[in-house]
Amino acid sequence: MTSADRLPIRRALLSVSDKTGLIDLGRALTAQNVQLLSTGGSARALRDAGLAVTDVSDHTGFPEILDGRVKTLVPQIHGGILGRRDLASHREQMEAHQIAPIDLVCVNLYPFAATVASGAGPEDCIENIDIGGPAMIRAAAKNHDHVVILTEPAQYPALMEALEKGGSTLQERTVWAGAAYAHTASYDSMIATWFAKQRGDMLPETMTLTGSRRELLRYGENPHQDAAFYATSDKRYGLATATQIQGKALSYNNLNDTDAAFEAVAEFDKPSVVIVKHANPCGVASAETLEAAWKAALRCDPVSAFGGIVALNRPLDEATAELISTIFTEVIVAPDATDGAKAVLSRKKNLRLLLTGGLPSATEAGMTFKSVAGGFLAQSRDAGQVQEADLRVVTKRAPSEAEMVDLLFAFRVAKHVKSNAVIYAKDRATVGIGAGQMSRVDSARIAARKSLDAAEAAGESVALTQGSVAASDAFFPFADGLESVIAAGAVAVIQPGGSIRDQEVIDAADAAGIAMVFTGMRHFRH
Repeated sequence: MTSADRLPIRRALLSVSDKTGLIDLGRALTAQNVQLLSTGGSARALRDAGLAVTDVSDHTGFPEILDGRVKTLVPQIHGGILGRRDLASHREQMEAHQIAPIDLVCVNLYPFAATVASGAGPEDCIENIDIGGPAMIRAAAKNHDHVVILTEPAQYPALMEALEKGGSTLQERTVWAGAAYAHTASYDSMIATWFAKQRGDMLPETMTLTGSRRELLRYGENPHQDAAFYATSDKRYGLATATQIQGKALSYNNLNDTDAAFEAVAEFDKPSVVIVKHANPCGVASAETLEAAWKAALRCDPVSAFGGIVALNRPLDEATAELISTIFTEVIVAPDATDGAKAVLSRKKNLRLLLTGGLPSATEAGMTFKSVAGGFLAQSRDAGQVQEADLRVVTKRAPSEAEMVDLLFAFRVAKHVKSNAVIYAKDRATVGIGAGQMSRVDSARIAARKSLDAAEAAGESVALTQGSVAASDAFFPFADGLESVIAAGAVAVIQPGGSIRDQEVIDAADAAGIAMVFTGMRHFRH
């Protein structure tokens, strides 16, 4: 490619909120004898670096007005950006109105998202809605045949390299133009979402979603599927805030399972461990220490735990790291880890350790989305969390204090198990998990059978479910599901209730002498 195929830059407009790399860019342009136009803080920064800058107001002959709300919204700026150099009529009009061409626009926008995240009031948020910036970005991107548009510092090195070669190519300008429209679309999406929240409308008539690509993944759920990880502006501890300390790159399935595990472990107040396999918990426990919680969680289903994801709601300590490292584990995710724990895990080169910096709130409002043919489904996040005061005892026998603790624990686990879900728990630890079955009876039976398998693996002759409590994510439509739970050895049950056959189920519980409570809230998870 010759220099004739490249577009030189003679005049550039630099007006950025993020000053990262601005001085280096300004110096590179000045070295090519490019005239610099700028505004406000950007102009001051460039001058302080010893660079010659022309204020936009001097260039246009029109002052900044309305507290800076109007400074670039004038024909001398937009005509200089939008004028087509290949049309004689455009060149003639620009000359007649003394409009000088602008060959580079470098703009990033008022920090609206950061202002909202800071907890600022509506007035400050509105003042940080950029108007002139998006207008210039869109204008330059539209006229990318003749104008370069840059919207983020990461693009500056490529532009500076192009300057050394005589200017930018059309292909480069096309890529930057596409990125520019994505930039303004994302910005407008954040503003639209903020306005919807201000009026309490979580499901507006038009919903926009935006995210920044963090990583291209090797593939999706299967090798023939493409995939990437995108982060949104949602300030929620988890994958988007995680730092990978060690281990090979994460896959789509790793990320999906890790998110499921971390959201589940955040449900519990005491030191807790959740082990997930294929997006379903296969062992959950709370205890006085992480070490004890790990042992109890692993006991539930040690076979499925092999190759699983482990989530903790406390900083990972050395003793617990030693225990986890004894079995093959894909990912460990925790708010933090001690140096001793990191040293232990460093011996497992392929194991990924993610540290998030904190825990998500299990009761925090938010939205979840699922694609369907021709669209997507949106719903509020399942932030429901049943407390003891919410429960209604429906049987002759009420749960004991210890049973009540386990019932609430089991129901919180059920919230994170695919429906139909039946959970057996004892001493704040799962002892059987039945997930994702078409029949609730099958879920109850599968969980009991896996509990017996776990007991036999531990050298015990009685299923772990004997004397346990059981949780169902939705009501028992018939008494047969409850009877399966009773047959497994459960002595107390927690379920939402609401079936037309509730009384039949209650009668079966009374006949067996077990306790049962209704939550009035279900936790379907598909």
